[in-house]
Amino acid sequence: MTQRIYLDWNATAPMARAAADAMAEAARVWANPSSVHAEGRRAKALLEDCRDRIAAALGAFPQQIVFTSGGTEALALALNGAKASRRLALATEHAAVLAAAPDALIVPVDANGLARLPELEAGDLLAVSHANNETGVIQPVVEIVETAHAAGARVVCDAVQTAGKLPLPPADFVAVSAHKLGGPPGVGALVVRCADDFAAIQKGGGQERGLRGGTENLVGIAGFAAALEARRADTAWLARAGELRNRMEGRLTALGAEIVAASAPRLPTTSMIRMAGLPAATQLIRFDMAGIAVSSGSACSSGKVGASHVLAAMGMGTAAAEVIRVSLGGTTTEAEIDAFCDTWQTLAAARRAA
Repeated sequence: MTQRIYLDWNATAPMARAAADAMAEAARVWANPSSVHAEGRRAKALLEDCRDRIAAALGAFPQQIVFTSGGTEALALALNGAKASRRLALATEHAAVLAAAPDALIVPVDANGLARLPELEAGDLLAVSHANNETGVIQPVVEIVETAHAAGARVVCDAVQTAGKLPLPPADFVAVSAHKLGGPPGVGALVVRCADDFAAIQKGGGQERGLRGGTENLVGIAGFAAALEARRADTAWLARAGELRNRMEGRLTALGAEIVAASAPRLPTTSMIRMAGLPAATQLIRFDMAGIAVSSGSACSSGKVGASHVLAAMGMGTAAAEVIRVSLGGTTTEAEIDAFCDTWQTLAAARRAA
């Protein structure tokens, strides 16, 4: 194979051309946005223009956008900046959530990874992913937020995987990240809809209305805005990806594959696929040697291939060690999906013959 196939878009999306061009242009606006001279005012104008564009693309208000270094910082800011009497997190939440709130009450999920919410109380802060980064399972966030608000609780929603794909969830705090949607790594935002009893955890020079200290990453923010607009401009790409995902799952199921949470609502770009009898680590190596990039789950665990806490929480047991994740994007082709399926079939046949 002369050209590699990239099927790990949930880890990071290839940078959009529009984002790279916007970053090159923004690099010429080199002054500090907090400076009062003409150069600083020019940088500030670009920063606020990007804020306006990102807010419009997300369906938020500009004053709700707090720029961060990415999704991890946005989640940490929400979980530790919001005053709460008790923090709760789904058992399937990203490691960034579990690390930011190590004292959180862990909320169990069912076999499909859907939340089993306990009774919530006034002052609670609940962390829930809009869609899981490993399985793609979409939580009923509208109902969850309504339940939480009726009890006087607030909700932190990890929308890192859904921003630019699904409407922004109506949570009190929503985390997004640029590099998941074709922007650069190292930049993201927290949408703050409820600023009461909320304070910065990273203090500094008063940037971002005092909610996140530190000079803003203007070049990265420009790339973020351009990538998000480019993503939203192509309204058909998600349906195309879903058709390819369904084609892949149909073929692999006929070959004996097990699709994790197949009956649950999922992002149309994400599949977790089990090949019984062949460890995921072996599968990843074989696919990589065949020129195909896939993963075994989150890419945020120092490059490790190990047991997934998400699949463990869903009760998969030892079978979880035989599961890989395939995630599609806007440039994924039918030929690439067919090549992946051909390789999967070859590996499965070799495993059965061994």
